[in-house]
Amino acid sequence: MINVLGEALVDLIAGRDGRTFTAHPGGSPANVALGLARLGVPATLTTHLGDDLFGAMVRAHLEQSGVDIRALPTRDTSLAFAATDEQGVARYDFRVTWDAERIPPARGFLHTGSLAALLGPAAVEAAMAAADTVSYDPNVRPSLSGPVAQERERVERQVSLADMVKVSEEDLAWLYPGADPHATARDWLDRGPRLVVVTLGANGAHAITASSALDRPGPRTTVVDTVGAGDAFTAGLLAWLTEADLLATPAEADLPALLDFANAVAAITCARAGANPPTREEVGRATNPLP
Repeated sequence: MINVLGEALVDLIAGRDGRTFTAHPGGSPANVALGLARLGVPATLTTHLGDDLFGAMVRAHLEQSGVDIRALPTRDTSLAFAATDEQGVARYDFRVTWDAERIPPARGFLHTGSLAALLGPAAVEAAMAAADTVSYDPNVRPSLSGPVAQERERVERQVSLADMVKVSEEDLAWLYPGADPHATARDWLDRGPRLVVVTLGANGAHAITASSALDRPGPRTTVVDTVGAGDAFTAGLLAWLTEADLLATPAEADLPALLDFANAVAAITCARAGANPPTREEVGRATNPLP
């Protein structure tokens, strides 16, 4: 069982006219929980979901794939407005509620990050400290963040509480302007995690442990949009580690096989509209099976 902590929301994605929006269930942690469930890994999601039409849509979407929802009290379901450029890359504007001051502790494995870690860092960090093993994705959102130096300090503090970190090269470029993402990954590894993975968009991913490091290209795909692609990648990482019985010791993973699987999960998601990760069977038809 993987416990996921963080926001669930509705992505309202703009059409080409910029005036028509299509609603898709989303939220980075919710997307990870969904991706895990579709890959056959039991997942719980501790999140805010309002008792409204959007909340009902998100809840049905998650429960249909087998996600166990543990709802924190709130009134309204959060929203993210997204528009994509000619390459399908999304930019966001948020209307988010995350006000959890205390989160029920979850032992075992915890994945968290994103807006919950930004808007409620004390409670999220307490949950990270209480878990046995932690996966973290900062998923930086500049439109909601404070000054870069302040956010860098927060993210580095949370990195030090994690056993595994996944981060995008876009996040690192915002946090460390002009820095080499490979060097930053090494610095983060020295702060405590046993595995750091940097997603490189169309160029695949980079992984580093205390004993090895490598870049791995991603498969070719036709990009519809990149909404949820990073979250699908994270779900792929965690699913592969679960099947290999390496969640508690990710540094022992076969890094090429791990990255190939996660890259394939992300590539399939990019070929679809919205955060719509694949099932295990769909990935199996496109790549090598899980270990």
